[in-house]
Amino acid sequence: MSNPVVHIVNLNLQYAGTPVLCNLNWRIYPGEHWVIAGKSGSGKSSLAKAMVKQEKASGEVIFTFDPDNPMPAQAFYVANWYQFANLEGDRNFYYQQRYNKQQQNDTLTVYADLIHFGKKYQLNFQDAEPILQALGFENCRETQLIELSSGEHKKLQLVQALWLRPQLLILDEPYTGLDKRSRKNLNSILDGMANVGTTLVLISNDRNIPDAVNRYAQIEDGQLHPVSDLDEIKQDEERQQKPFPYFLQKAPAVDNDTMIELRNVSVRYGEKQVLKNISWRVQAGEKWLLQGPNGSGKSTLLSLLNGDHPQAYTSAIFLFGNKRGSGESIWDIKQKIGIISPELHWYFDKNATVWHAIASGFYDSIGWFLQVKYEEKKQIEQLLDFFDLLEDKDKLLHTLPLGKQRLALLARTIIKNPQLLILDEPCQGLDRSQTAHFNAVLDELSGYGKTLIYVGHYESQLPACLDNRLVLEKGEVVISEHINRTTVY
Repeated sequence: MSNPVVHIVNLNLQYAGTPVLCNLNWRIYPGEHWVIAGKSGSGKSSLAKAMVKQEKASGEVIFTFDPDNPMPAQAFYVANWYQFANLEGDRNFYYQQRYNKQQQNDTLTVYADLIHFGKKYQLNFQDAEPILQALGFENCRETQLIELSSGEHKKLQLVQALWLRPQLLILDEPYTGLDKRSRKNLNSILDGMANVGTTLVLISNDRNIPDAVNRYAQIEDGQLHPVSDLDEIKQDEERQQKPFPYFLQKAPAVDNDTMIELRNVSVRYGEKQVLKNISWRVQAGEKWLLQGPNGSGKSTLLSLLNGDHPQAYTSAIFLFGNKRGSGESIWDIKQKIGIISPELHWYFDKNATVWHAIASGFYDSIGWFLQVKYEEKKQIEQLLDFFDLLEDKDKLLHTLPLGKQRLALLARTIIKNPQLLILDEPCQGLDRSQTAHFNAVLDELSGYGKTLIYVGHYESQLPACLDNRLVLEKGEVVISEHINRTTVY
């Protein structure tokens, strides 16, 4: 038998004294392509990071690359989140900075970032062109890194990895934020790489994976356990249904029957048209699905509604019966809106505990809040209990498994019982059980008079309560209709 491409011997890893990987052993042989799936917090990402020495672990990770393979003899890891810095090397960005045009020149453009990557690995930019086109990313070259949506950040990570074509490619949640076309083309490219000598390791609970994948495993009790197929992968246990906290079992006070009205709204950055003549009306109690390919303008549209985009004040935008810029403050608007987005999650205060994160929802801050009142403390405790987070309330939010982080942020979103919920891809990275639980909560919550805007690409990850759909493409509305779940981007 040939030597393994990867040989892991007695790998151990702990977080704050808690074992995550315990004497883990694993061999990956040529021709094997793996998916590591399973429960949130089991150690999947930790294993991937330990393999490339991004986590400090004991034990051995031995790579044996093929000297006759023209691909680079290295292991390349694509993380779940894309970490970028400004021109001075600082990564301390804030949530609204993406839309602040005066500060956007502080980061590289996509093109400049790719040129830097290409020089580092001595790559020819012409070889990146087909990948840019396949992932629908060719029109983002002059876009600042801070302007990219979460799906576009993922595409930039993937373009780099697929351009490099290493002998070992480790992808952590590669489908996060990608539209349907991009997911399909990504799998096609990965299959092609596998056929010519790249070994693939995917960390993902997605069912739509490359045809080349022929090995499956999960991590239990710190050990890696191979299984015969994806159906044997264990999911998080179904959570026991609990009654909703009383303060959420009543419809929020509604200021106007029309929650949102946009009249021919456009957004432009210089020569770049992001939104073009958008007209949209959302009535109180409606549940809208917002869709469109990556870069179609969804995130920009939501930023106009949430008060984070400065061009909202120069457009015909009416929220809760009032025209933007007619005297209400941004905090008046935010008090009526609860929002989850990948960007909010990304920029959230790393020093916030779960309790503080939920409490910050009263004041629409990223981890910071004023003195919490007695009644508000009771509501926080009720939500901690409802979402099974009581034992985690004093832990730092970012140290929790992704599923619990998302539940904590949902609790933050609904803590003030807002009139309007805006949920931008809230189930990214969650497994089927977690997604089902998350959406079941939304379905029940929507029955208490909530108005909902939900961004989601995956048909299997959509709540049942949705009754209308708006689809954007290249910044324009191409569909506005009562829900039709047969077509999903």
